[in-house]
Amino acid sequence: MSIRRPSARVSPQVLPKPRAIVDVANRHFPPDPAPVHVRDNNGASAPHERIRPVDIQAQHLVEQMARPLQGKVSLVTGSTSGIGLGIARALAAAGSAIVLNGFGKPEDIVETQARIVSDFGVKARCSTADMSKAAPIAEMIAMTLDNFGRLDVLVNNAGIQHVAPLEQFPAEKWDAILAINLSSAFHTTRAALPSMRKNNFGRIINIASAHGLVASPFKAAYVAAKHGILGLTKVTALETAEANITCNAICPGYVHTPLVEAQIEGQAKAHGIPREKVIRDVLLAQQPNKRFATVEEIGALSAFLASGAAASITGTALPVDGGWTAH
Repeated sequence: MSIRRPSARVSPQVLPKPRAIVDVANRHFPPDPAPVHVRDNNGASAPHERIRPVDIQAQHLVEQMARPLQGKVSLVTGSTSGIGLGIARALAAAGSAIVLNGFGKPEDIVETQARIVSDFGVKARCSTADMSKAAPIAEMIAMTLDNFGRLDVLVNNAGIQHVAPLEQFPAEKWDAILAINLSSAFHTTRAALPSMRKNNFGRIINIASAHGLVASPFKAAYVAAKHGILGLTKVTALETAEANITCNAICPGYVHTPLVEAQIEGQAKAHGIPREKVIRDVLLAQQPNKRFATVEEIGALSAFLASGAAASITGTALPVDGGWTAH
């Protein structure tokens, strides 16, 4: 008996027409509006293309993509220099008004604030609130709300460091590091949440550290505080998950800042070794990529987390550590 193999050819009638394509093909689109004739100074008439609503919408979409935080207000603690300033500038570039916080020479802070205004065309304020105390922190949040009427993005970046063996670690240094690196984030978050809930929008970004995920000797207070920040991040994310508020932690390794630059010079001088050896074999010994992150990289990630594109990212710890915590 011969078996007839089915033909490889399929009749065109068997294949259904894609409905979406058919619908679009059969839909009636109105013709482009007739050009408007505009007369010049000599009386000559020339066609002038009418602006269509779709053109306006496209332009608005482009502007929205370029400045996704337009109309938002951001507060960045510890932002008069270093990582915090890099984050503040990235948020300003995305269109957000900025509240700076930190210490420094008054004239330097005024210049930093003025530069953000001139570079990005946004409003900027500054608070010198002491981040180790609850009352000044509450006053800073109140000032922000009084000035802008809202607070959309909170970046908890303020931090200090002290290195010593446990049995020699000064108790007052422990208290100060826990107050500024951990408790300040609790106080700012607690004060900012009511406004965020009212506006049905909020982005809280905690700047933790690779030391929030792993430990190093002689950094008991810093490691404890950064591990605590990750716990606070998760609790905040869970409590605000249905309120269009997100909370995430960024965990940088070494970031090239003026303070780190001073460490490089100090270590090179103290040990009599070249600068490059300090960077590779001392500071970046745990970072497989053997390069510093930049403040611009941390700023770009912060701006993304603050945007609508990151609405479903919450409760996470995002390492920016060159592979340090991949060990």
